[in-house]
Amino acid sequence: MHERCISEEDVEHAIADGEIIESYPNDLPFSSALLLGYAGSKAVHVVYADDVEEDTRIIITVYEPDLKIWCDDLKTRRQK
Repeated sequence: MHERCISEEDVEHAIADGEIIESYPNDLPFSSALLLGYAGSKAVHVVYADDVEEDTRIIITVYEPDLKIWCDDLKTRRQK
């Protein structure tokens, strides 16, 4: 996050109003998801997992989506 100049506040805003765009139910040790959210006008992708037993959300990675990889909707991966 910090290397990409994305603050904790940016992540909180993105998660608060974000939308899950991909789910990874077979990830271990916890299933995870990719969320698209916004911090102001900045689009942010957040990959996270929930440890339900501990009632904890684990942030795996956070980045601004790259239009070389993502379509204009920032929800759909471009075809290779």
